Amino acid sequence: MTDVLVIGGGNAALCAALMAREAGATVQLLEASPREWRGGNSQHVRNLRCMHDAPQDVLVEAYTEEEFWQDLLKVTGGRTNEALARLVIRASATCRPWMRRHGVHFQPSLSGALHTARTNAFFMGGGKALVNAYYRSAERLGVQLRYDTPVDRLELQDGRFVAAWSGGQRFAAKACVLASGGFESNREWLREAWGVNERGEHPADNFLIRGTRFNTGVLLRFMIDAGADTIGDPTQAHMVAIDARAPLYDGGICTRIDCVSLGVVVNREARRFYDEGEDFWPKRYAIWGRLVAQQPGQVAYSVIDAKAVGRFMPPVFPGVKAGSLPELARGLGLDEAAFVQTLQAYNAACRPGSFDHTRLDDCRTESLAPAKTHWARPIDTPPFYGYALKPGVTFTYLGLKVDETAAVRFAGRPSPNLFVAGEMMAGNVLGQGYTAGVGMSIGTAFGRIAGTQAAAAAAAPTLKKAEHVPA
Repeated sequence: MTDVLVIGGGNAALCAALMAREAGATVQLLEASPREWRGGNSQHVRNLRCMHDAPQDVLVEAYTEEEFWQDLLKVTGGRTNEALARLVIRASATCRPWMRRHGVHFQPSLSGALHTARTNAFFMGGGKALVNAYYRSAERLGVQLRYDTPVDRLELQDGRFVAAWSGGQRFAAKACVLASGGFESNREWLREAWGVNERGEHPADNFLIRGTRFNTGVLLRFMIDAGADTIGDPTQAHMVAIDARAPLYDGGICTRIDCVSLGVVVNREARRFYDEGEDFWPKRYAIWGRLVAQQPGQVAYSVIDAKAVGRFMPPVFPGVKAGSLPELARGLGLDEAAFVQTLQAYNAACRPGSFDHTRLDDCRTESLAPAKTHWARPIDTPPFYGYALKPGVTFTYLGLKVDETAAVRFAGRPSPNLFVAGEMMAGNVLGQGYTAGVGMSIGTAFGRIAGTQAAAAAAAPTLKKAEHVPA
C-alpha cells in the first residue's frame, strides 16, 4: 500500500509530494489532466510573493512580515485568518532554497511588471518551467505519477482517509493530501453561486477561465457533502479583468489588461464605475474582474491615450486604435455622445501634478464621482486605445477549513490522515481580494506542510496495527 496519496498536479500537490517523499514516504500522485496539460493553474503563474528583511538575490530592499501582512489585510478587508496568513508569510521567507534544490530558477522582476521587484520573486521560464522542474524532481525521487486520473470520490471512515476512486480504480493509502483545485471551471457551479442579478442576467455565463479546464470542484463538492468543515464565499475568487477576446480556458497571464491605472474604465453605458488609481496595480488588479462582473453584460472597456503606451505589460491582442475619442467610441461599439461626455468630464476634473507611476503620486481628479485618486492625467493625446474586458476567473475561494497542520476537519475535529493544500483551502487566508503572487505563497507553504504531515501520519501506528502487537 502507498504511504501517501496526493490528489492534484499543480504547485501545492507537487510540494506535498516532494516533501512526503523527502520524509521517507512512498508517494503516488494522481493528476486529472493529460501529461501535456499537467500543472493545473500553476502552469500559468509567474512569481511568488516573498517576505524578506534585507535584499536577497533577485529581491531588492526589504519586504517585512508586517508590510506583507498589512498588504494582505487591506486587500482582504480583514476576511482572513491572521495566524494562518502569518504562517504563510513567514514560510515565504524560507522556501526558495528548497525550491532551488528541486530545480526551480529565479530571475529579477520583469520589465513592465509594475512594483514587484521588492515583493515578488519571478520564476525563470514562468509557471510551466516551475511545474516541469518539480515533476522532474518527483520522477527522480521515485514519486509514482499517474495522468488522466480524475478522482471522483473518497472512502472515508470516521474522518479517516481509506482510499480514493477514479472511475472503477481504487487507490488505497495510509494518508492523503487533497490539492485538486477549486471549482472555477465548473460552469454550473459558478452559475449556481452567482445566481441572477437585478438585470435578469446570469453573470457567470459571461465569465472566462484564466486557468485549467480540469478544476471542476468534484472532490471539493464531495468533501462538502461528506461533512468536512468549509470556509469561504462561493462567489469570491481571484478574478481579473482580462481581454474579452481571450479563450474560455487557459488564456493565462498574457490575456490580462494592465493599463487600467493609466487611463479610465467605462461600462457598456460609457460610464465610469470605480477609482482606477486607488492603489498600485499588483494590489488592485484582482478586484477588477469582480467589478466588471457587476456591470451590465459583464463587460467594460479600458481606455488610454498615447501617453500610456510603453508603461505597462502589453496584452497579447492589440487594442482598438483611433485618432479621436468619437472614433474610439464607434470602434468599441459604445454610444458616442455618452462616451465623449464621460471622457470630457474626466479630463476637466484632472488636476495638474507630478506624474510618477512608481509611487502614489499627486495626479488626481477633483469634484468627480467616482474619483481617480492617483495617476489621473487627461486622455487627450492621440492615438487612443480601447480594450474590451470580461471577468477572468483564476481560482475560487470556497474551500476546506484548516489549522496550521493542514488537516481536513469534520465538526471541528482534525482528520488523522487527510490533509489539504492549495486552492482547496486558500479561502482560510483569502476571504476576498488578492495581491500578486500570494496564491503561490499559500500553495507552497501549505503544500509543504501537508506533505510533511501526511508522511508523519503514514508512519504513525494505527489502532488496527496496535491490536496485532503481542501482549
